[in-house]
Amino acid sequence: MAMKTATTVAAAGPRGLRSLYSTLSTNFPFPSQPAANQPQRPQAEPSTNLFVSGLSKRTTDEGLRDCFAKFGQVLHARVVKDRASGWSKGFGFVRYATLEEAAAGIEGMDGKFLDGWVIFAEYARPRDNPPPSPPSYMNNNQYGRQ
Repeated sequence: MAMKTATTVAAAGPRGLRSLYSTLSTNFPFPSQPAANQPQRPQAEPSTNLFVSGLSKRTTDEGLRDCFAKFGQVLHARVVKDRASGWSKGFGFVRYATLEEAAAGIEGMDGKFLDGWVIFAEYARPRDNPPPSPPSYMNNNQYGRQ
């Protein structure tokens, strides 16, 4: 009798935490599509400058250049590094000579592996204006010494 009950429970579907995260479960707590009221991230206009994210800490400027050079003439390739440690921050920029080469670079490298990591390539958005800096004072010595 206990065996019959166990098989009917197992056949009914996953239970407990597994049912929360199972793709077969109908009561999945998270929406599969983004909500309609959430603003979508604006797409950048096509340009010759690409933003590449998901880079490994081992990726170098030369490695990034060589990987994207298969799709056109790369004018500049740079992995952004932390000032203090010198390690990659996980993203970089690649500049092509023409828009067609940049489009081919996105198509060829978006979602591909580089140094063991999946990278994402998209058109770079222009940098926003930085916020104004706080006013500086003539004598900002906190101890009052001159």
